[in-house]
Amino acid sequence: MALYSYRAIDGQGKSSRGLQDATNVIDLEMRLKRSGLDLIDARVDTGTAGLMHGKIKRPDLITFFFNLEQLTRAGVPLLESLADLRDTMHDYRFREIIAGLIESIEGGKKLSQAMEQHPGAFDKVSVSLILAGEESGRLPEIFLHITESLKWQDEMASHTKSIMLYPALVGFVMVAITFFLMIYLVPQLLGFIKGMGQTIPLQTRMLLATSAFFVNYWYALIALPVALPVAAKLILASSPEIRHSFDRLKLDSWVIGPILRKIILARFANTFAIMYGSGISILDCIANSREVANNLAIARSLDDVMREIESGKNLTQSFQSTGMFPPLVIRMLKVGEATGSLDKALFNISYFYDRDVKDSIRKVQVMIEPAMTLILGALLGWVMLSVLSPIYDIIGKVQF
Repeated sequence: MALYSYRAIDGQGKSSRGLQDATNVIDLEMRLKRSGLDLIDARVDTGTAGLMHGKIKRPDLITFFFNLEQLTRAGVPLLESLADLRDTMHDYRFREIIAGLIESIEGGKKLSQAMEQHPGAFDKVSVSLILAGEESGRLPEIFLHITESLKWQDEMASHTKSIMLYPALVGFVMVAITFFLMIYLVPQLLGFIKGMGQTIPLQTRMLLATSAFFVNYWYALIALPVALPVAAKLILASSPEIRHSFDRLKLDSWVIGPILRKIILARFANTFAIMYGSGISILDCIANSREVANNLAIARSLDDVMREIESGKNLTQSFQSTGMFPPLVIRMLKVGEATGSLDKALFNISYFYDRDVKDSIRKVQVMIEPAMTLILGALLGWVMLSVLSPIYDIIGKVQF
């Protein structure tokens, strides 16, 4: 199969571009017909168009699984449900993926096998849950679990972004003010200060040196916020050990570290609970949940947990031996094992940390505003003191 970049029109005559796997142009035309599109022209993609072929957005996935759950619960056959969703999806990439699912299922594959061919849309957790639903005959319940999980992840992502949004906005304003002071205002006062003929105080010399640095190297200061993340990403990608150390440092950092750890643990517990409640084995739950953590330090601890379980230890002992998981997690796991309600215990962990994260974010946001105000006040006070200090010296020497 080859990846084709094509141009097509729908029933209303609206033109669209996209990417699609196909054996040849005729196969491509037939695939697009199933999606309600008529092919105009196509060429084999050389890789440049692939840059536009990103992951499917979470809101689209929520809509997909929600509607799939509603349709299958109402007794609509799976292929008809997928065909309806293919015709109603706005994202042309997702329409192509759903069309591919239909074709794979018509070819004899299960839904989980068909989804596994599209990792950009369906992660390993979703595929494993779908497989469990197929084996147990509880697909509508699994679709509901995935929908609720995606909604929860979307809410958690929103909380995470809210941590950074306000500091980023205030920080941008502070940087803009600093650039204005150092590049425009202070140089305007430079001639006046030097023309006084007085000995320039230390704080004023420091201000003038800082202003000169901003004037001479403003382009480097602007490029630094862009260059640093790119360099950091390259360095982290160069070595797993560096990535592990950095991820561990994030968990141990002040203020952000505890919140990040709670977000990861809440996400892990929620995913583990859904998978375990769907009948997936503990080892498979841990193996798939480690992908959700998105933190190498946590992932390696979960690898240690799996090895401990394989060696014969129970779940609680295995988690406790890593030293990575807080007492609350260990206690709830112990209760879950003892009562046979591990999924409920994990949902309790997720609920507790979810609530705790929201409270922590509110507290941090309350702390940020006065902290930023103090920093900005200190900066303006330093500029004013450095400028007015020589003037006060001259006034003090005037003889009346």
